[in-house]
Amino acid sequence: MRRALLKSFLIIMVSGSLTALGTPTSAYVAAVLTSIPTASGEGDQLEIAVKAAIKDVLEHAIAFVPTVIDVRDARVVGDRIFILLLIADDDGAAIVKSLTEVNAEEL
Repeated sequence: MRRALLKSFLIIMVSGSLTALGTPTSAYVAAVLTSIPTASGEGDQLEIAVKAAIKDVLEHAIAFVPTVIDVRDARVVGDRIFILLLIADDDGAAIVKSLTEVNAEEL
């Protein structure tokens, strides 16, 4: 009986220790594709249209406060300009940075 109690106590202590040490963190990373019409103009007009599209994504597509907003790609397809955004909070930015460093080493 005493041996069974010691085993149970040991199991509880080990699992409690692992739970206390392994607290998960929340990291938010989002890849968002948005688009604007190619008829948005050139120069300053195009810049204003891109900024408005990014602002719209930040206000309506994500539910966290971003720290990093990165334009990953932009392509013209037909009569639209598609813009791929990578958006992350502080913890997500650290994860993205570590992943890009690993990928750069592999190249």
